[in-house]
Amino acid sequence: MALSDDLRAGVGPVWERVVAHPFVIELGDNTLPQETFDRYFDQDYLFLRDWAIMLSLATAKAPDFDAARQLVGFLHLGLGGEEGLFQQAFRERGLSREDVANLEYRPTTFHYSGYIRKIAYEGSFLDVIALLLAVEWPYMDWAQRLDAADKRPANHYYQTWIDVHTGQGMTDFVGWLRGTVDAAPVSEPDRARLQGIFKDVLRYEYMFWEMAYRAEEWPE
Repeated sequence: MALSDDLRAGVGPVWERVVAHPFVIELGDNTLPQETFDRYFDQDYLFLRDWAIMLSLATAKAPDFDAARQLVGFLHLGLGGEEGLFQQAFRERGLSREDVANLEYRPTTFHYSGYIRKIAYEGSFLDVIALLLAVEWPYMDWAQRLDAADKRPANHYYQTWIDVHTGQGMTDFVGWLRGTVDAAPVSEPDRARLQGIFKDVLRYEYMFWEMAYRAEEWPE
């Protein structure tokens, strides 16, 4: 079995808890409350800043220009498309630039972002690639499942969120990440470390849905 398949198999049922979370199901059915999506959307915007750091550091650690081009291309795709969607949504909600600048991390976002920054700064190139794979692959999976089930939510942002994560840029990048992981020579300690990173991220992804769905707040 390829290493990427091993990583996915090694996270157990948490994968399905992520890709079939009630947040995802309700988004596809167009029954997700708008305030729940907005809460998620705001936090994902904050997460995007740290995601950009992760891509940038992965590029700096890339072993060759081909890998660097893949990473820079996906960073450009995210900042050129997804970030523009955030700004459009903020304008429609009447948020000023100051409002957006003052968005605050909720607990899960704060700790998840800290985790990816730590791996991005301290980990090897392959560590960061495994981290990216764990972030992007389940997103592609849930979006493809909704698309295959012919889910077409009337809410523009819900449908766009599906489209963003089923686009060719996403599928090509996940395919490249998997190929990079699968081609890497790894020792047993390497494999165990990568599995730990992959599982940590899937746990955080589940907690991220829960944060938005359950309206997580910092304790007073």
